[in-house]
Amino acid sequence: MSMQSTAVGTSDEPAAFDAERAAAFADRFVGSLDAAALVLMVSLGNRTGLLDTLADQNAPVTSTELARAAALDERYVREWLGGMVVGGIVAFDPADRTYRLPAEHAASLTSGAGVDDLSLFTRYMSLMGTIEPEIARVFRAGGGLGYEAYDTFQEIQRDETARVYDAVLVSGILPLAVSLVERLEAGVDVLDVGTGAGRAVTVMARAFPKSRFTGQDISTEGIGLARAEAEAWGLENAAFEIGDAAQISGRYDVVTAFDTIHDQARPAAVLAAIRGVLADDGVFLMGDIDLSSHLEENVGAPMAPLAFAFSVFHCMTVSLAYGGAGLGTAWGRQRAQEMLDGAGFGRVEVTKLDDDPLNVYYVARP
Repeated sequence: MSMQSTAVGTSDEPAAFDAERAAAFADRFVGSLDAAALVLMVSLGNRTGLLDTLADQNAPVTSTELARAAALDERYVREWLGGMVVGGIVAFDPADRTYRLPAEHAASLTSGAGVDDLSLFTRYMSLMGTIEPEIARVFRAGGGLGYEAYDTFQEIQRDETARVYDAVLVSGILPLAVSLVERLEAGVDVLDVGTGAGRAVTVMARAFPKSRFTGQDISTEGIGLARAEAEAWGLENAAFEIGDAAQISGRYDVVTAFDTIHDQARPAAVLAAIRGVLADDGVFLMGDIDLSSHLEENVGAPMAPLAFAFSVFHCMTVSLAYGGAGLGTAWGRQRAQEMLDGAGFGRVEVTKLDDDPLNVYYVARP
């Protein structure tokens, strides 16, 4: 998500009411409501496998045929298809009442799209809807919501990030740090902070059997999922620990942290702790949200509203729940650089990857 700077004007005099602009905004918001409804319908299509099943059909199918192929109730499938048709996602032939998912749409909405699959993001929207009453409560009462409030978050994040980690972690992200891949191949000790469900660790542990990997997270659910996946793969070089990222200990040649530092309760303390356990010749690889720390520079940027929604519904409120500052989107690239400097990382390189629209990557060394 490359942020484009947009000037935000200010004036001491109130602007005259512009009826044309008001009508245009109303039309735009009606479109937003339609888009929000489609997001929920796509989430259902992802969760039930309907999108993948429809994409796998060799020819247009009826609702009965699709329901049979997906092992789902036909009446629900037919109504879902109707929403997909009027929303412009699924094509419909009224002559024979058949449906098909155009290949151009499947390229963004199915598991076969790999890193380009956007349908997984829609499941976050569904989760946000379920916790909205609790978010409204903390708007009034203050504080935040802990991980226990997000019953499916770790599972969704595992599935959503897997498409990136599986495709480009080893081939695209790790090589951002010069000589890192060679060191991993030779065998080093690696810590992944805020590991969540541990997908980054299991991907690296499979790719680099001579290295030893530890994933750490405060989420009991996430660590449970991580341990189960490592066991399923038979990985003897991957271990997972429940703990506070600001209190990590040990000694590591490499530390990674993917999309987690900005929602820590004490991000500065976490970065200082990472520097404390990192060997003098070690490397810290951090992927984090690609926003500017200055609000006005995020206006008009693609996916910026999504990033702010993620912050309100998860990142900021989780930090506040554990007594943190709740930086949320105030983190940004500038604040990240300041905190890395303050933690003692004297050399920092920043890189953007086309395959990851939400994040930017920092290679930091002492």
